[in-house]
Amino acid sequence: MQPTLNIAVQAARKAGNIISRAADRVDTLTISSKGHNDFVSEIDHQAEAEIIKVIRRAYPHHGFMAEESGVKGGDEFVWIIDPLDGTTNFLHGFPQFAVSIALQHKGRLEHGVVYDPMRQELFTASRGDGAQLNDRRIRVSKRATLEASLLGTGFPFREMSHLDDYLAIFKALLPETAGIRRAGSAALDLAYVAAGRLDGFWEYGLQPWDMAAGALLIQEAGGLVTDFAGSPDFMQNGNVVGGNLKLAKALLQVIHKHTSTGTKSS
Repeated sequence: MQPTLNIAVQAARKAGNIISRAADRVDTLTISSKGHNDFVSEIDHQAEAEIIKVIRRAYPHHGFMAEESGVKGGDEFVWIIDPLDGTTNFLHGFPQFAVSIALQHKGRLEHGVVYDPMRQELFTASRGDGAQLNDRRIRVSKRATLEASLLGTGFPFREMSHLDDYLAIFKALLPETAGIRRAGSAALDLAYVAAGRLDGFWEYGLQPWDMAAGALLIQEAGGLVTDFAGSPDFMQNGNVVGGNLKLAKALLQVIHKHTSTGTKSS
């Protein structure tokens, strides 16, 4: 494992320990709302602080883009951090949440970690070195068509202006597939695409920390990640499609056909 990726893994595991220790005492936590259907707990803040502490000790001049503390530093190396992706799940005892950490160098994703502390599943990727789950190589699925595929998605719960378009896409895809899952953690959904557990994924309005690590996992597992226009600008506009090459393109065709704005970014 590359030294930089190893630091990210150490940080993810330490954050995961904080999360797993708190999982049985959620009713005692301090919880606040950042916006409509968007919650944050003291565990989010503690996990993020621990991640930054571990990374800063190894790389004191690197910058950070973190969900809870924002952007810090202007280094060409930027760590993109979601300390607890799936906070709502965590607060309800629904065991589908993860730590997501990625390193971007001059705007290009180089390393990514998604860690599920409840299942102790560690997804890792470094550019050019492939993707792994608990040190075993993973690949995207080989399913070439929507027929019998299993898709992941996320509801546009923060920005309701996309709801009609989203429902049109959902309605078009549901009868063409084996099923659609909405588990509530985009980071894990993307990791599952990389591991072949899901054949594809789409979602509106994500933030960079929701998808940075997961996107690199898919790319290094042999898959494709784009925005709804089929361009690589998903980190900028937050609309993301992922899967193997053929299935991602099939998803894009449906998205384009059933959105009022076509493939325009939002």
